[in-house]
Amino acid sequence: MSLRKDQSLDKLARTGNVAQFVSFAPLADGSLRQQYSRVTGFAPNHDFGSLASALKVLLRYSVDGTINLRSYAPDSPRSREFVYGIARLEDAVAAAERLAGEGLFVIANETVDINDGGVSGVIQGNIIEFAPDDTPRCVEKPGVASLPRAWGLALLKTVYGFRPDTETPDDSRLEFSIHPKPRGWKRSHTLAWEYEETEDNYPSPTFAWPNRFSRHIGDKAFGLLIADYLGLPVPKTTVFGRRVAPFAFGRPTGSLEVWIRTCPHEPDPGRYTTRKGWTDPFKLMAVEDRDHDAIASVLCQAAVPALYSGASIVTIDHELLIEGRSGEGDGLMLGKDRPEDLPPAILGDVEKAFQRLSKELGPVRFEWVHDGQLLWIVQLHRGETQTSSTVLVPGDAAQWRSFSASDGLEALRAFLTELPTDAGVTINGDIGLTSHLADLIRKAQRPARLMSDA
Repeated sequence: MSLRKDQSLDKLARTGNVAQFVSFAPLADGSLRQQYSRVTGFAPNHDFGSLASALKVLLRYSVDGTINLRSYAPDSPRSREFVYGIARLEDAVAAAERLAGEGLFVIANETVDINDGGVSGVIQGNIIEFAPDDTPRCVEKPGVASLPRAWGLALLKTVYGFRPDTETPDDSRLEFSIHPKPRGWKRSHTLAWEYEETEDNYPSPTFAWPNRFSRHIGDKAFGLLIADYLGLPVPKTTVFGRRVAPFAFGRPTGSLEVWIRTCPHEPDPGRYTTRKGWTDPFKLMAVEDRDHDAIASVLCQAAVPALYSGASIVTIDHELLIEGRSGEGDGLMLGKDRPEDLPPAILGDVEKAFQRLSKELGPVRFEWVHDGQLLWIVQLHRGETQTSSTVLVPGDAAQWRSFSASDGLEALRAFLTELPTDAGVTINGDIGLTSHLADLIRKAQRPARLMSDA
């Protein structure tokens, strides 16, 4: 027989941290009798004597000063009415008594802010899925981060500075949330919400990004965290985020110089600043994203003494395409410089990095810098392209409009914005197939052909 919700919470609280709560059972006269409780500073299942006394203490010890009421029928664990964010004792008592009058069980628990910069999710078997600004039921919605358990826990430890307290057997399912501010009756950073044993048919992670968490910390930051976890050399990176406290990962490069890289929620090729040398990251975000809705963070990344730099994609033929040139690669990515022939040793190191990444993630595209000894990953994204040597984006169009590659990235952005909906693009001039110009056209998903000057 399955446990009632409050019985399950009592069992879960014996080993983990749960949101502070007091539960009540309905009586025949319409009143409520206390069942279980977990409140900071009181013994487990302390009896508070009355409904009003219990709710008064719970309000006092709630971190945010409000409580919620959950209700369910005694013959069914399925939730009924949910009353959120009650701040006044008299309102809480009245709502609980009204629910009791309907013959419902009631669980009063402290309100936990889901918009505090933390995440909620589920661990089941070897998979962890999570998202910010939501409850654990986020896994029923599109866009969650979906990773192997070990990957996800390591990533969350890097971002939040602590390993979530989510140790559970493989044959189980745990709903959890993690928070920058201590929560729950044990005042820790991890809350357990529901736990159950499951059968051995577990889902597989999807690895897809952008997702809600990659948008939370910034797309570039998420990709680099994945590369770092997989053991690829990633330059020492400090992330200055809007929604999370600064955090760092990666390894020293041997250089004292830094690059400042803006980190949008999703890839937006070449739109925002990438600059060598320190600049105020918060001023940069304020200037380039006045509405606070485009840039998730700014990365301060150790510079790599660049012997060669470049990028790699997977083409429509499922082949690895490597482009690069000597020195730093910002001109190549902006379409100002053409790719050069690369030494076999450099090509070999790029291919080895691709094999390591694609083994775990499938097709990937990435930007890299080689210092003569080591290949460093400076951006990582998942997925292949539809690009070939003559076509950036396949497809037919009712009309074709010409764009000169020499006009540059911002001119191309304006050109694509004004392009008629039935038009395709012919690019006149040589551009790198891995450049930001090519990325911008691929993102626009307009049919696009390359017309060489030769």
